[in-house]
Amino acid sequence: MDNLLNDFESTYTAAPRLTQKLIIKSRDGISFEEFEYFLDRSPIFIEEWAGLLHLSDRTLQRYKKDNKSFESIHSERILDLFMLFKFGEEVFGDKRPFQSWLHDQSIPLGNVTPLSLLDTSFGIVLVKEELGRIQHGIFA
Repeated sequence: MDNLLNDFESTYTAAPRLTQKLIIKSRDGISFEEFEYFLDRSPIFIEEWAGLLHLSDRTLQRYKKDNKSFESIHSERILDLFMLFKFGEEVFGDKRPFQSWLHDQSIPLGNVTPLSLLDTSFGIVLVKEELGRIQHGIFA
């Protein structure tokens, strides 16, 4: 996991080597200890993560207590969201303005908060695309 975390720190792009590691880690599962690494660096709180992962707060507490690994579907979502968050921080230059943007209604996204879309893979793609437009100075 350390090599994967180092890769995240140096890049969030889907380079072939990183992609292979992401696939393997998604299949093996992310432990709660590893999840805490992402949690500490993310612009959202654990309660918001619970909603995005379609898990209850109580279930997350059980994962923590048992240091249980997340199932593949949840591990993949954690990794996908973390890459999105790294991209968002790069676009905005810092975690705080990105965090604010995540919680503010967005006209281009249908007058909803970007955060509210991140509970589905389609929403994640939509938010990534909007971040890409912002990165290139294309504002709707």
